Amino acid sequence: MPIDSTDPRSPSVQIADHLREEIVGGVYGPGDKIPSERELSDEWDVSPQTIRQAIAILKNEGLVEGQPGRGVFVRTQPPLIRLGTERFSRAYRAAGKSAQQADAEAAGLSFRQEALELADVPAPADVAELLAVAAGATVFKRYRREFVDEKPNQLAASYYRLEDVEGTAIRETKTGPGGSMARLEDVGFVLTEIYEEWGPSRMPNPRTQERRLLQLSKGVPVAQVERRLYGYRASAGETEADERVLEVFQSIINGAMIKFTHRFRIQ
Repeated sequence: MPIDSTDPRSPSVQIADHLREEIVGGVYGPGDKIPSERELSDEWDVSPQTIRQAIAILKNEGLVEGQPGRGVFVRTQPPLIRLGTERFSRAYRAAGKSAQQADAEAAGLSFRQEALELADVPAPADVAELLAVAAGATVFKRYRREFVDEKPNQLAASYYRLEDVEGTAIRETKTGPGGSMARLEDVGFVLTEIYEEWGPSRMPNPRTQERRLLQLSKGVPVAQVERRLYGYRASAGETEADERVLEVFQSIINGAMIKFTHRFRIQ
């Protein structure tokens, strides 16, 4: 296939655009190997360097990935989990399901998480402000990696006041049925409200372990999420007037694996 010399696009971009159209059009499906560098070089009558530049464009877009010694393959799409506001319902906790577990299993997908850090740590400045503790005060941090169908999709850190989680399974490797929200309710907290903030999306930070821990292909972005859980401890005599932030949740999510869906009544 000849390069169009009248086209303002460079040869590598022309080739990348053509291969992208074939991938999107289904000529090459997920997991399929695309022609080798030599085959594409012969087909387009260009140098191997031009082909490498074209493939680099597709790698940066997350469409293809190289497998050492095997070639370049169309990236297999990870399982997509749709997360709605109903995942925080008491009915799910009563059924022994944590928030993300409920939506994953509703889609027929498996879910699990592994604890990466359980520790008393100095509160970061933003966390200290939200939990209404002194800057640098000791708080409890629960940091874990979550998997959907054995694909890592989220790195999540939750921060709590020490007195709120003392003696609960939130401090353990496994929080038990219903997750941390259920454990807070077990010790007399009334959960009242959730605030969730998304963004901005970005590429993984090369100075951190985000790409390795989430097993991200080149070109796949991450999304940042912060969530605040509000409530009060009725068992200690608190009332709704004492409502405060009980948990600060901060996560980095594989941008290719999660779609948020919200449906609500218009007020």
